[in-house]
Amino acid sequence: MRYLFEDYVLDTDRRELRRGTDLIALTPQVFDLLAYVIMNREIVLSKDDLIAAVWRGRIVSESALNTRINAARTAIGDSGEQQRLIKTLPRKGIRFVGIAREERHVSAAATDHITQPPRASLTLPDRPSIAVLAFTNMSGDPEQAYFADGMAEEIITALSCCKSLFVIARNSSFTYKGKSVDVRQIGRELGVRYVLEGSVRRKGDRVRIVGQLVDASSGAHIWADRFEGDWSDVFGLQDRITESVVGAIEPKLQVAEIERLRQKPIADLNAYDLLLRAQQCAYQFTDETLTVALRYLEQALAIDLTYAPAMALAAYCYAERRHQGWAQGGETETAEGLRLASRAVELGWDDSSVLWMAAYAAWRLALDARRANELADRSLFLNPNSASALAIKGWIEALSGDPNKGLELLHRAERLSPRDPRGWFIATGIGMAHFFAERFEEAAMWTQKASIQNPRFTPALRFLAASLAKLGQRDSAHEVIQRVLEIEPNLTISSLKKRLFLINELYAGALRLAGLPD
Repeated sequence: MRYLFEDYVLDTDRRELRRGTDLIALTPQVFDLLAYVIMNREIVLSKDDLIAAVWRGRIVSESALNTRINAARTAIGDSGEQQRLIKTLPRKGIRFVGIAREERHVSAAATDHITQPPRASLTLPDRPSIAVLAFTNMSGDPEQAYFADGMAEEIITALSCCKSLFVIARNSSFTYKGKSVDVRQIGRELGVRYVLEGSVRRKGDRVRIVGQLVDASSGAHIWADRFEGDWSDVFGLQDRITESVVGAIEPKLQVAEIERLRQKPIADLNAYDLLLRAQQCAYQFTDETLTVALRYLEQALAIDLTYAPAMALAAYCYAERRHQGWAQGGETETAEGLRLASRAVELGWDDSSVLWMAAYAAWRLALDARRANELADRSLFLNPNSASALAIKGWIEALSGDPNKGLELLHRAERLSPRDPRGWFIATGIGMAHFFAERFEEAAMWTQKASIQNPRFTPALRFLAASLAKLGQRDSAHEVIQRVLEIEPNLTISSLKKRLFLINELYAGALRLAGLPD
């Protein structure tokens, strides 16, 4: 790969930097640092990121790191106060801000030394695929290597619980331990689209773990975060970090897969691709997009009659339509949603995602809290880090008369997936639980947050209106009810009672105060 910027060319195969026809001499570490910064120009790179990538776990002083950064700047004419190409962001890191163009090439000189044929690229699975590399021990203490390995192994085990993911086994992904290998090569050799890499650093009684998720086809970073904790609770720390990493990765992979699908011709879509398109439509959350999602799922099931994830998502979409007052087929639509949910459970009894969607359908379409709880429990047994399963169970608990238990589950879901694209569902549940616990200020705050994230989600608006009414803010509550009636013109308290799992007098009375007709 060659990177062209201004009048420079950085060739990663020949390990050369040229300006015009002139070859610029670089030490190996300065070349590696410059290449890493340019390849990851979409994000700000911290000191830990640079040390993990260039020095692969060896101890490096801050002065030595700054010396290499200054040398890289000097090599591309960016020294002094200019920072035209490599910009320092105080207390954050550095970023390459120049405009670089990538160019692939294969030259005879680059291949003369090869005596063995390259490994063949494996066919990518028809679902998100990921390899978790051995984490780099940056503590300077070889005895801590076991913790770094254990951290990666725990994450592999947790990700393997997600049936929607294809996870490479530890014995394969750990073969790259201690080697400086481009993630794109790893992706080709292991047949995965994504790679998770990380590092572990211990200083005194504190431990810092840095993780980053990379698209193996392009080298682009999708997600990065750091986690810190106390070494005295090393195994508890390991569990908490694993939980946080897995909770963050699953939604990020889904968003990345949907983005990738946009570039694929419609004629080439298979059942999995159609499922992704349906998920994208479901996220948009309008009457029209839920209808389109169901059409995509019909096409997916025409290709594969036993595709449990498509059945479960269709049941979920029918449940959302009923919950929003958008159902068009009455009892026929309800029966179809329940049929699909039941069949999905039969075929996907070991798939956590299938089970939480079926739980939602049982809850919303059949008003069967017991069955919904059973399915949600099974989903969490299979994948304890499923934010969606936790959120649904939290809703059910709050509506069943235990708002504090609901809050515990919902806050755990929020912690697992703080950037969840459906964060409004979690926020609404938290607000609802506070409402039933008669903490109306907190209820108003959370439902306001949810309604900003998704102004079409009527449960958030209804609980916001009810909370404002209980706080004595009748005019504001009435304005919110008018927004609800714009989405559901025929909504009344009596019609709401028919389709909701539970609507007690506290809630009904507050909605009445807000101006919702009986």
